[in-house]
Amino acid sequence: MEHLNEDIKATIIALEKQALELWNNGNPDGFIDLSADDVVYIDPAFECKLEGKQALEDYYNRIRGKIKIDLYRMINPVVQILPEAAVLIYNYEAHREKMVFKMNCTEVYRRNSFNQWKIVHTHWSFIQPAGKQ
Repeated sequence: MEHLNEDIKATIIALEKQALELWNNGNPDGFIDLSADDVVYIDPAFECKLEGKQALEDYYNRIRGKIKIDLYRMINPVVQILPEAAVLIYNYEAHREKMVFKMNCTEVYRRNSFNQWKIVHTHWSFIQPAGKQ
């Protein structure tokens, strides 16, 4: 069972990294393909959450080609495994035009009937160390 869990953890991290590689070059297709139809997306850029793959795809298509990250790091990824889901938590550091952006990310992946992992929940938040408000 431990070996299976390690395989699942490696799979989830690899899926996320593949999507990030595309995203960091302005291509949201990796995350669109990974998202379930009932995905919920929370981002500090929005006042309200986005619900459903179509709403997420509409948003991503508006910013397609406008994102360019020179260097990124997925820091300390942790995958927690549940019977039909896996939760990925990591810190994200992006370098763009001599600026550094630091965020927390939580992705909830669910295994569908085709045994594919799909994102059902995404939550991004800016890292704001204590005392810097």
